[in-house]
Parts: sequence; structure tokens; C-alpha cells
Amino acid sequence: MCGIVAYIGEKQAFPILLEGLKRLEYRGYDSAGISILNGTLKTVKKKGKVSDLEAVSATIDTTGTLGIGHTRWATHGKPDDINAHPHNSGDGTISLVHNGIIENYATIKKALEDRGHVFKSQTDTEVLVHLIEEFKNQDNLDLEQAVTKALSRVVGAYAIVVVDKENPNQIVAARKSSPLVLGIGDKEFYVASDASPIIKYTKKVVYLNDEEIAIANRDGSFVVKNIHNEIQEPVIQELDLKIEQLEKGGYDHFMLKEIMEQPTTIAESMRGRINAEEGWVSLGGLEEHQQRILNAHRIIFVACGTSWHSALIAEYLIEDLARIPVEVEYASEFRYRNPILTEKDVVIAISQSGETADTLAALEIAKEKGALTYGIVNVVGSSIARVTDSGSYIHAGPEIGVASTKAFTSQLVVLILMALKLGEKKGTIPSGMLRELIYGLESVPKKVAEILEQKEKIKLIAQEIQNKPNALYLGRGLNFPVALEGALKLKEISYIHAEGYPAAEMKHGPIALIDEDMPVFIVATNVSAHEKIVSNIQEVKARKGVVIAIVNEGDNIISGLADFTFEIPYIEEPLTPLLSVIPLQLISYYISVMRGCNVDQPRNLAKSVTVE
Repeated sequence: MCGIVAYIGEKQAFPILLEGLKRLEYRGYDSAGISILNGTLKTVKKKGKVSDLEAVSATIDTTGTLGIGHTRWATHGKPDDINAHPHNSGDGTISLVHNGIIENYATIKKALEDRGHVFKSQTDTEVLVHLIEEFKNQDNLDLEQAVTKALSRVVGAYAIVVVDKENPNQIVAARKSSPLVLGIGDKEFYVASDASPIIKYTKKVVYLNDEEIAIANRDGSFVVKNIHNEIQEPVIQELDLKIEQLEKGGYDHFMLKEIMEQPTTIAESMRGRINAEEGWVSLGGLEEHQQRILNAHRIIFVACGTSWHSALIAEYLIEDLARIPVEVEYASEFRYRNPILTEKDVVIAISQSGETADTLAALEIAKEKGALTYGIVNVVGSSIARVTDSGSYIHAGPEIGVASTKAFTSQLVVLILMALKLGEKKGTIPSGMLRELIYGLESVPKKVAEILEQKEKIKLIAQEIQNKPNALYLGRGLNFPVALEGALKLKEISYIHAEGYPAAEMKHGPIALIDEDMPVFIVATNVSAHEKIVSNIQEVKARKGVVIAIVNEGDNIISGLADFTFEIPYIEEPLTPLLSVIPLQLISYYISVMRGCNVDQPRNLAKSVTVE
């Protein structure tokens, strides 16, 4: 959610921080702020966009080579200038930025008020910086010691960076259940909530683990300790990321760029993992624990949002092709309902960022119960990648648009590969069918490119329905989760109320909503249920509903019934979600643009939900 960036070194900090905050805008936020140390502590913060902060800062002296910045997504306290970060101590010496939630802040705040502390904001973060101030002054501690002691008293999640006017040669950073990365330069350090703000300056990073504290000094030295003051051996990694991947590349929006990248990202997701000529599938993380997964009583997927939809498709595929029982759980519900788990179960977490708070909490439960844990993530070095027993990266590259597109299709590729590999090893998928599906997978990038070449046709369909207040999405089998994903995309970025339903369930309620103002999207590529889908379309048309159908190439029957159709190239039915979702992504994009919505940063949403 919120974004953090910090710098200490010989360069001017403000331009680095401002640029970093702009690169963090994709995470979702409602206010932004910066603190600069240069003899004095100067803090400027503003509700609204980073551009608003930049305008306010133009009249202020922002020189200085040490500073911290933040984009805030409101949790405690409304979005305004006062609640924006950074927050400063009562004596004006310490400044702090924070992602996460301090759960026991109210108790601490009352105790500090009893000791004379006065608070300006409604936030839990201001309580933390006052607590650090209290320990520093009461116990005569330095900044590192005061931060360590304060963190030992708080309950909750945090990623923090702290600076002290009385120690202008040091930055202290710490994390628990919220990501934080330390970038290492030449006698300079960067701290950020992800790599995007720092990749321009360094590729050497240390991903902090839970309850670790990093102390970065102006002389180029740094140390990582745990909350018990024990020195840790940091692992310095090299970022596999290019600055060009974080730019729009000539597109109007990141979302459109990422939709158009899918022929490449899908190919990258399967690179080195399949060979149609030789008829093999390889998924390294799966093979490491292959026997345990093959013998699992159940595979349980935990995920949220778009990742949950990809897990639903995996349920169909794995049960059909590998005959292993599968359950799909919302991570946010799973973690609170005392689930039954044993060491015979496999829990697979899916998350683009690898930092989703609810999914991480679900994994903790799985590990406590002895289940094998497996992560499917996009971001290398993310928390889920580090806490799971094994896993697979989807290799989609940075996804900046809040509405996930290329990550969804890359997740599907990995999940299809998993289903194929498990089916092959269990002997539940004939070798001929296996090879046919591998050939089909290899053809997907080209077929996705063919769909994208017809984006103007999709734009014309979007024009016809852009002003409708509601939409219904229907699908059967594998395409039911695609319908859910299509509805989610529309509501996320265009603010149209949309629902996804299994097509057969339409008669159990949603059919009451259908009239001439209700566009109904039907994902109709299922050869195995074609006649049933035709019946669904006729039911909609009988009630004057507007039908937009995604069909297989040459399907004249449905094309003759629907108001609008979009054809996708023929592909084997288990692989159809990889193609049928593309036009739904584009329709949502174009409708959002036509309605004047903020495509890449839709209101109230964050790219990665790292707090509850």
C-alpha cells in the first residue's frame, strides 16, 4: 500500500525522494510528504498527489543530503495534510515514515499523554515516533537503541525509516510484516518499500526480514540487527530490473502497456519450462517437492483478488488433469476460521507482489500445521518467496497498473504447467494430450498478439456500453473465473457495478436484473458446453439484455444471437482462459478511459495490500 523512500549520502536528497515518490504512486495513496535534514529538520506534506507536494515544496529550502519520503493510504485518520507522513516527535528532533498498522497504539498514546506528550494527528504512526522520543530522552539512548526499544513495545505491522536531527549521519530502518529494501550505493544508501524508486541508482540491495533493523551510516558502513540486538549476516542481492520497465514506453497508461506486453510476458513465463518437440514440462520448484505434492490429500490455494481468480482456474485444471482434490480459499477468510490442515496438505499461495498481508498470514497458519507451503509470485525476493518451502516465479516483470493484467496471465501459465506436470507424473493425462497441450501453450503468445491487433474493434464495443451503470459477466467451467476477473477489472477502474456469475446460476437471481440497460458479457469459448451457453444467451435476449460474447473463431451460431461478438483464435479448451481474458481486459481499459477515470491509480485502491 503506502510507499517509502529514503536517502543518505552526498547527493541532494530531495530530487531523489520526489522522483522515488512518483515511482511509488502506483501503490495507491491519498497524500505525500518529505522530511529533509540539513542542520534543521524540515517537513513538508500535502493531501493529494505527489505533484501537489512538489508545488508546495517549490517555496521551501529543500537542500540537504539526508531525507525520508512517503505516500500514504489512509488507515488511522482521514486523508489530510496533518495525517500525512512523515510524522515528527514532540520536540521536533525525530522524523518517521511508516507503512503498516500499530494495533496497540491507543494504549501507548494514553500512556504518553499522561507523560505530557501532545499529538497533532489521528494516526498510529505519530504515536510510534513519540514513543521513540520518550525512550531516547528518558533513558538517554541513541536513535538505534530508542527505535529498538520502541519496537519491542508495539504490536502490529510496520516498515519504518527514522531520522534524528541530532544524528545527521545515520538512517534507521526496520520491518515486520511489511516489505522494506535497503539499496547500497557508493558511500550512500537508499531505503524503499520496493525496488522501483532505487533501481536508477543501484542494483545492490538487501531485503530486510521480519523484526530486522538496518542502520545505514553516511561513511558507507551499515549493519543489520534483529530486534534482540543480535547482528545478522545480510544477503546482498542484485536486482534483475531495468529502469525502462518502470516507464510507460510511449503508451498513455501503464495498464495498456502491460496488456500489450502479454505476448512477451506469457512467453517469458514458460521459457525453459516446456518443449513441445520433446514433449516435456519442467517446473523447478514443483520438482523439488514433487512426491509430497503428488501424494497430497489436498492442495489448498490461498489468494486474494485477481490471484484468487487464477487459483479458481487452477482448481479446474488440477482436478481434471491430475485428479488431486483442490480447494480455493480467500486468504482473508482462511486466516480467521481455524482451518483443518495436516502435514498431508499442500498450501499454495498466489500473489503478484509476494507481500499480500492476508496471504502471508494464511501461510503462517499452514506452516504451523506442518503443511507444505508453495509460493507463486512475481517479485523476486518478496516475503512469500522467502517464507515458503518452495515456489515458482511468474517472470512477468514489474506490474505498475493497479489493475492486474499481465500478472494474471503469467500466473495462469505457471498453474497450467503445474497441472500438466502433476498429471504427467500421476499418469492421469495421456501422453498425446500432454503434447497437444504443450504445443497449444507454445502458440499462446502468437494468438494473444493476434487478439491485441484487433483492439480497435474492442474499443468500438466499449463505446457502445460505456455509460451503462451495471454489467453482468457469465461463464461456464474454466471461463467462470474469467467472468469473475472481467467483472473485477471493470469495477476496479471504471467504477461500474459489475458481477461475475456461473452462467447456469443466472436463473437463480441475476436474471431479475436483466433489461435493455444491462450489458451481459458471456465468455462462450467452451466447446464442451456450447449448447448450454446458447440457451443462456437466448434467455438474456428474451429479456432485452445486450449480449457481448467472447467466442471461438468461426462460431456463427453465437455470433448470430449476440449484439456484439469478439472472436478469439481456436485453442485447446484447458488453455482458453489465457485468450478469453484479453478482450475483457481491453474493454475495461477503454471504458475507463472514455469515462475519464484514473486508469492506473483507481480511487481507494492500492497495488499491494500489505495491511489488513
